[in-house]
Amino acid sequence: MEKRTLGQGLEVSALGLGCMGMSQSYGPNPGGRDEMIAVLRGAVERGVTFFDTAEVYGPYVNEELVGEALEPLRDQVVLATKFGFDIRDGRSVGVDSRPEQIRRVADASLARLRTDRIDLFYQHRVDPTVPIEDVAGTVAELVAEGKVAHFGLSEAGAGTIRRAHAVHPVTALQSEYSLWTREIEAEILPTLDELGISLVPFSPLGKGFLTGTVDTSTEFTPGDVRTLIPRFSEENRAANQALVDLVKEVAAAHRATPAQVALAWLLAQRPDIVPIPGTRRLSRIEENLGATTLDLPAADLAALGEAATRLGVAGARYNKAMQAMTGL
Repeated sequence: MEKRTLGQGLEVSALGLGCMGMSQSYGPNPGGRDEMIAVLRGAVERGVTFFDTAEVYGPYVNEELVGEALEPLRDQVVLATKFGFDIRDGRSVGVDSRPEQIRRVADASLARLRTDRIDLFYQHRVDPTVPIEDVAGTVAELVAEGKVAHFGLSEAGAGTIRRAHAVHPVTALQSEYSLWTREIEAEILPTLDELGISLVPFSPLGKGFLTGTVDTSTEFTPGDVRTLIPRFSEENRAANQALVDLVKEVAAAHRATPAQVALAWLLAQRPDIVPIPGTRRLSRIEENLGATTLDLPAADLAALGEAATRLGVAGARYNKAMQAMTGL
């Protein structure tokens, strides 16, 4: 497995694994806990070393799952988790990045992950009531105490990134980025380049749309977050199909899958980008890993990027409530 180095020298596999969907957001999980543990351990066997979770996934059960699965393999993996939500009675009711809350979350996450350190600790969403300098300062204290190794931000704007980085080096920004979600290219990516911060894209396959397995006939199961996202309305799925058709054409030309093409395009954008596609199936992990050896010609990369810009995307990536929780 190819390795990549995030900011501050954190080495990880070129593709990570987003674990959220094992516990929430995509409807009932057809596999049980034992099956998900087998998937997580199977990912390590296939070279994946970077695993992404958060306290709010579940809440809590995703960290517990990842902790149980990877405890025997702890010295082989990099664990990323997140703080920043106010969780009450089993659900998030807002954001909370007060220093005392960050400390509480760190200790609870360490216990659930069955480890003595969090390799990468992200602020999950910006808290407008807490200065980002206070957030970065608190994480810096946790680093000094050995509980955290690296500091990250998620869905933060360029100004917030700069202010945080001035207090404590930011290793990575986690934000949505793919062929059909490219808003961060204008201001945020140049900021990351300037400061030496890496990018960890979540939803690098457009929540499944870029795999070619979602179309206007797809019926989402109850609890699937895509039922709440404007760009997944039936009308917008039809309008967005043209980009997927092009991805399929490129895939066919290279005897690859659409998912592999979409991920290969991302990997080619910068040397320190590490996508974290999520899945519940080992077969999908194996498919996705094929992207790391798919060397797309410059002409194909340019054609994909140009088409994505020209075609645009019908529908917002979040509804109003979800968008209000970002710092963008």
